[in-house]
Amino acid sequence: MMRELCTKLSQIVKETGEMLLSATDVENLGGVSEKGTAANLVTKYDVAVQEQLISEIKKIIPQAVFISEEKENDSSLVKAPYLFIIDPIDGTANFVHDYRHSCISLAMFNEGECVIGVVYDPFQNELFSAVRGGGAFLNGKQVSVTERDVEYGIYTFGSSPYYKNTLGAKSFEIAKCFFDLFGDLRRSGAAALDLAYLAAGRIDLFFELKLSPWDYAAGMLLVEEAGGVISNMKGEPLSFVSTDSVIAATKKSYDAAMRELKMLNFS
Repeated sequence: MMRELCTKLSQIVKETGEMLLSATDVENLGGVSEKGTAANLVTKYDVAVQEQLISEIKKIIPQAVFISEEKENDSSLVKAPYLFIIDPIDGTANFVHDYRHSCISLAMFNEGECVIGVVYDPFQNELFSAVRGGGAFLNGKQVSVTERDVEYGIYTFGSSPYYKNTLGAKSFEIAKCFFDLFGDLRRSGAAALDLAYLAAGRIDLFFELKLSPWDYAAGMLLVEEAGGVISNMKGEPLSFVSTDSVIAATKKSYDAAMRELKMLNFS
């Protein structure tokens, strides 16, 4: 049943992704506005994608409830039987700048447990999906995290650009520490895709000091079903009622990174 539902939800997400592909000159014509800082942008496409996803999901699950980036949210919904956590466009700044590295992220929760995760990058036509207990997939082919040694690995990180004054220096301190540990680093600007790439074996670790549940809900399940480890940076389960730090990795990389964080006295 869940696999069939995941297929239906994946199709909805793919069809909605056409909005991103059809967008032109978003920076000037996309109704771009700021949410508090110049780094935190929203476009008319974010809102349109969100509205279409909610409308289409309600056609197949009328009792569905939603937590989504571009709406007022009620955190008490986390325990609902059909909760969807949505990021209509993860990587909005990339989208505005025509960087072509953005995605739609959708997760379904059942009474507090994530049971379906879908992350779709329309620019690469890559759809990552997972059902609890059923593995992680990329365009229908099962994927898993890598087993490479840490010194040969690549890690990615988010610089917490909405919180530069409070988290900027700490983010780069940790990034420098991990740079000495890993082979190299990347900075992509779309957390959901970073988590999907980890699940697909393309990278070995991702971290960011402050994200919202819609940034990591679907990606969390992808990572877990691909054999990876994900938590907040204290090693605790992720929160879905508030913002949280996130670290996700292969088992080897996670253990090595957590040892480094302990030496940094991270809290």
